[in-house]
Amino acid sequence: QVQLVESGGGLVQAGGSLRLSCAASGGTFSIFAMGWFRQAPGKEREFVATDRRLGSTTYYADSVKGRFTISRDNAKNAVYLQMNSLKPEDTAVYYCAASTKYFPQANTKDFGSWGQGTQVTVSS
Repeated sequence: QVQLVESGGGLVQAGGSLRLSCAASGGTFSIFAMGWFRQAPGKEREFVATDRRLGSTTYYADSVKGRFTISRDNAKNAVYLQMNSLKPEDTAVYYCAASTKYFPQANTKDFGSWGQGTQVTVSS
């Protein structure tokens, strides 16, 4: 069973940057994609970015495109989310997720393993 542990959240001013990290362990051979989702208070969990192992392709939500970058280190079984030009509306709990699907869609149903989440707060 895959375990995911996120780190790197915190409080930052608008326009600032943060880098989230996610370390995967246990059954990592079955992971074909990793992604990041976020959930703001009172809202549903939403897709942020994903990195598919096959084809090494990345996808982003329109709201973060050009500001966030997902990357991975296969040797460390880790995935990262570099967040630049942060806005107050980026405030949320950010979750790392892993999928055993070759081509998961940008929704929570296609990701079967989840981390505990890390809080990101952007002040105006």
